[in-house]
Amino acid sequence: MPKPPIAEGATEAVAAAENDRRQRRRFTREEKLRILAKAARCTGRGQMAALLRKEGLYSSHLSMWRQQLREHGEAGLDAKAAGRKLTRDQRDRHVEQLERKSARLELELMIARKLELAGKAHEILGVPLPSLEDGEKH
Repeated sequence: MPKPPIAEGATEAVAAAENDRRQRRRFTREEKLRILAKAARCTGRGQMAALLRKEGLYSSHLSMWRQQLREHGEAGLDAKAAGRKLTRDQRDRHVEQLERKSARLELELMIARKLELAGKAHEILGVPLPSLEDGEKH
């Protein structure tokens, strides 16, 4: 089905509607504690539903806030930064880089010690070490 034609002033209205998008609500620790206290006082039939409607909340908000309060105390109710949590910071990346470098140097040291030991064994036994030129003739 074709879309209806757009009136001349409609594009401005669409742009204005996109700019008027509702922002996500953020609750402070004090607001959360106030709402949780009100919810705890709700004993009558329909009081909790009325509170949720008045505050514009879902019951899952209360459940989540109660859990945060139980697990972390009042500090757990502080607003968290939105988005993906950082797993590694600059210091962690630097430590990882140094660990890789250390492992590489330990491997080089082990190889150098084995070569030194092989040279000493040939020296003690009186057997000459094969040269690189001998290996290329094969």
